[in-house]
Parts: sequence; C-alpha cells; structure tokens
Amino acid sequence: MAPHDLLWQSGQTPLRSAAGVLPDWVDYSWPVVVRRAPAGDGWLPVGVRGANRSLRHAAFLARDSVLRRATPESLIDAWQLHPELLTFASVALLKRLCPTMQELALPWGPTGSTGFALATGHPVLRADSDLDLVVRAVQPLTAPQLAVLVDLYRQTQKAPCRIDVQIDTGHGGFALSEWQRTGHQVLLKTATGPLLTKDPWGTKV
Repeated sequence: MAPHDLLWQSGQTPLRSAAGVLPDWVDYSWPVVVRRAPAGDGWLPVGVRGANRSLRHAAFLARDSVLRRATPESLIDAWQLHPELLTFASVALLKRLCPTMQELALPWGPTGSTGFALATGHPVLRADSDLDLVVRAVQPLTAPQLAVLVDLYRQTQKAPCRIDVQIDTGHGGFALSEWQRTGHQVLLKTATGPLLTKDPWGTKV
C-alpha cells in the first residue's frame, strides 16, 4: 500500500479513529485513502472523507480488512467509465495532460477529489476543483524527465484549474511547484514529519 491509494474495507469494525471517535458523517461504503504517517502493527494510516471538502478525518484501517484497492496509476483513463465527469475542468485537464505525463515513463496518476471521483463516480467535484497528481519516482529524475516536468510546470501556470503535482520518492513526497520555485530545495513530507532538503532522494528518514 502506498500513499494516495484508495482502499475499500469490509465494514465498520476494522476502522478506528486517530483521535478517539469516528465522526457520525463517515460513510463506510466509501473508500479511504492511505496517508503518510507511521503505521501500527497490522494497521494502515488512512484518511476518511465526506461529501464536502470540510469533512476529513485521520484514522487507521486494519490491513486484513482491505477488500479492494485503487492506485492513482489505475485511474488515468477512468474518465472513460465516468464520461459525465469530463464536464469538470480537473477531469478534462487530466485527459489533456496524459500525452505529456506518459513521456515521463514513470508511474503517475490522479489523487485528491479528482482521483476519488474517478474511482467511485461519487459527485465530490466542484467547478473549481484542483487537479492533484502524484508521480512515483523512486530514483532521481533524469534530464529528459526533468524537461518533461518543466514543460508540465509551465502548462500548470495557464491551466483552467489549479494543478498540484507531488513527486513521491518512495520514502517521502514533495511539490513540483516548490522544486521549480526554490531551485530544488523542498519540504519533503515523510511518515515521521516534514524535512527541508535539497536532496529528497538521498535524505534519510
């Protein structure tokens, strides 16, 4: 299981709150998302979401209760199953960016509200919803891959909605926009907390 993966569970019992009590708005038929946090023995750190942006809750899911998993990588073409979602700017933009992203030759896919909507068909998107993407890059990016990302970064400046690209190194994640803006010094989000670094692949966590 990797951060941003969506997981469907077998029922209410295997899900427990990180803060004590689960909110009453939790819909146990909806998937939860793997979050970047320390995992307990047999438990996965997950985030629970509700029907709107303000409903979010940190929890833990019993690993042996997972029934199904959807990775961001599996959702790239999911708009074909839910063509009605193409009316939203984030989904239409995902479709348009596919040729550029495929040039990376790296695993990637949509996350956040766009990924959730594509995985479930639930109407959680708004007209101004962001397009969140993750790129799995466990090795330092090559010069051609960096060129593709620079082109993508330029495209994000003119996009019809906000794009947030996260680079996942396997042990942490950082924002592409910060990488470009700061000359490669980034805040690397890890399971044990954020680290400021210029070497997100070499930083030990």
